[in-house]
Amino acid sequence: VSGFSVTTTNADVRVKENDGTDLKCSYTADFGSKARVEWKFDDLKGSQLYVIFNGNVTAQYSSRVTMYGSNLRFSKVTRKDNGVYDCEVSGSNQYGEVRVKLTVLVPPSQPLCRIPSSVTTGKMALMTCHDNDGSPPPKYNWYKDGVLLPPEPQKVSGFKNSTYRLNADSGNLEFSSATKMDSGQYYCEAVNNAGPPQRCKGVIMEVRDLNTGGIVAGVIVALLLLLLLGFGIWYANKKGYLPKKSESKPKPNVVYQATSLHGGGDDEDV
Repeated sequence: VSGFSVTTTNADVRVKENDGTDLKCSYTADFGSKARVEWKFDDLKGSQLYVIFNGNVTAQYSSRVTMYGSNLRFSKVTRKDNGVYDCEVSGSNQYGEVRVKLTVLVPPSQPLCRIPSSVTTGKMALMTCHDNDGSPPPKYNWYKDGVLLPPEPQKVSGFKNSTYRLNADSGNLEFSSATKMDSGQYYCEAVNNAGPPQRCKGVIMEVRDLNTGGIVAGVIVALLLLLLLGFGIWYANKKGYLPKKSESKPKPNVVYQATSLHGGGDDEDV
């Protein structure tokens, strides 16, 4: 069994933003005294870049990262440093690596919430909630009239008749077919373990029945307006307030007579 191995004493580092931290990496002597150590970084969006390449700190990290032995030391971290770091060791024709996850702790800020103020009975209603600052990404809780809404209402007595769907990861609260029971004041709360929860301002959503009476009344008013307009045009025309159409006179017929080439007289006998 090969003795080549690369290890770390802490594979899950968590540190507050703007604090310093170390990422540890060690390897066995089998790699030799001239083993090559490199550190790569994969961010949360899938981009990859070198922190240490060919034994040197790369330019974008030179102001806040140093290397001692095979370890990395950050003088301070930012939320952009969230991701995974791979310590890669090669030597004696062998290769090994170890991965360290770095989570930069940032408390959530006040989330941005979108809550409709009114919705028609039976229609879909969607509420959204999002915070761009929290790290790790926060979970989202929704409250109605100050009461926490459970993510799975069918499993909680008192909410079994609820028809909403709540996604704690995305922050969406959806009512596929709103009822009057869904009327109330709603607000969202962003939560992670880096600091106190933050909530948005509450908004009252009112679920209303379709106003068929108002629609019928609107149609009647529109028809009355059309009748009044027609009567006004008829009355104005009767009283002569509207200009009359000018009568077109027939154009005179013009007959053109061809002129004789011989001057118009009788032919003389020769």
